[in-house]
Amino acid sequence: MRETPPSGQPVGEPVDATPAARPGPVTLQGRFGRIEKLDAAHASALWEAVNGHDHIWTYLPGYGPFADPSSFGAWIAARASTDDPFAYAIVDTGGRPLGTLSLMAIRQAHRVCEVGHVLYAPALQRTPLATEAQYLLARYAFETLGYRRYEWKTDTLNTASRRAALRYGFTFEGIFRQHMIGKGHNRDTAWYAMLDGDWPARKAAFERWLSPDNFGADDRQKISLGELNGVAS
Repeated sequence: MRETPPSGQPVGEPVDATPAARPGPVTLQGRFGRIEKLDAAHASALWEAVNGHDHIWTYLPGYGPFADPSSFGAWIAARASTDDPFAYAIVDTGGRPLGTLSLMAIRQAHRVCEVGHVLYAPALQRTPLATEAQYLLARYAFETLGYRRYEWKTDTLNTASRRAALRYGFTFEGIFRQHMIGKGHNRDTAWYAMLDGDWPARKAAFERWLSPDNFGADDRQKISLGELNGVAS
């Protein structure tokens, strides 16, 4: 039952104010691969996966592309040493790191965090592991760490990222105009979020999509994740 303060003014529903936990150096194992704490040792293989694909850096506002393995390795080492963003590598079943993603903008007291700094090498894009990595990190944020709001933010011009947010089950919340300057250009930012109350249905959709019986002999999906989340193709 909602409590009314002595002033009689309306307030929100009461919630558990226990702070969420900080992310840690876990390994989250899936069927198609795993995510693990990013380390400087990932740099060499990641460089091989991303080198020559400058287009994957366009909408990352603060860095990239890199000119050589040395500068890229220094960036990976710096990224691996921070607590916020807390970065993870995405690793396939053969042990190859093919991308990174982070938990960031961490507000433990409010139990809010964001998934960001998503970098997928072309070899990772449009694969089951690309989706599974998002599932593994979201499950970790909600079920292990105790967050109640999980955010996704992207340049409004990044149509691929905006489609991905909806496909994964995030809800569009609006646009922050002139939100950032990235690499000398204006960025209007589209905001999306998934709430802890959304998670059971989103989890079920992820797991239905990732299940072996959703893929035919040609490894093509039978039902899309967007369809499972009620998003038009």
